[in-house]
Amino acid sequence: MSLAPRPQAEPALRFFGYFRSSASYRCRIAFNLKGVAPALVPVHLRRGGGEHLRPDYVAVNPQRLVPALEVDGTALTQSLAIIEWLEETHPAPPLLPRDPLARAQVRAFALAIAAEIHPLNNLRVLAYLKGPLGHDQATVDQWYRHWVGEGLLACEALLARNGQGRFCFGDAPGLADICLVPQMHNARRFGCDLSAVPRLAAIDAALAALPAFAAAHPDAQPDAEP
Repeated sequence: MSLAPRPQAEPALRFFGYFRSSASYRCRIAFNLKGVAPALVPVHLRRGGGEHLRPDYVAVNPQRLVPALEVDGTALTQSLAIIEWLEETHPAPPLLPRDPLARAQVRAFALAIAAEIHPLNNLRVLAYLKGPLGHDQATVDQWYRHWVGEGLLACEALLARNGQGRFCFGDAPGLADICLVPQMHNARRFGCDLSAVPRLAAIDAALAALPAFAAAHPDAQPDAEP
């Protein structure tokens, strides 16, 4: 009788996301890089007043945001927390360098996007500017372009100081690249001038050629709409 340990079964994964959500986009890239394919549960942020506001989804994520990931029935929220869980449970290929200082630099760049740029330009913020605060679309678009432009300039400077290699922090894609690509996609959608961030634009173009990034693109999702 063999006493070899049996391999542990992979957990059942359900991913709640929206094709245009940049936070969902981040997770899709990470899943693809790790070779993990959770079952998709689309959550449309505009249909019917917003499916993220329905009681069944609020029971999954009380923040009423996407994405969320159910792991054997336990819900994880926040894209970076989901990606950190993925990194810890599926360590290859790594999304963070081994050196603690380098890891901190990568996390700082990722947070500059996920915690500084993105929250100011999330759908609910733009809707509040246009709805309760009564700003017209041109003013809302100006808000978006201002804060995205400020944030991306800072990210360009961070890479000039700390980045090296083909991608943000080396020659293999990692957490910083996962956060960069969705933000660049949204910047182009809203007509942001990217001429002042040539390094970010070059990295974004190089990443777009990688299968894991191409397959995560919003237009490639089963719930995509024009």
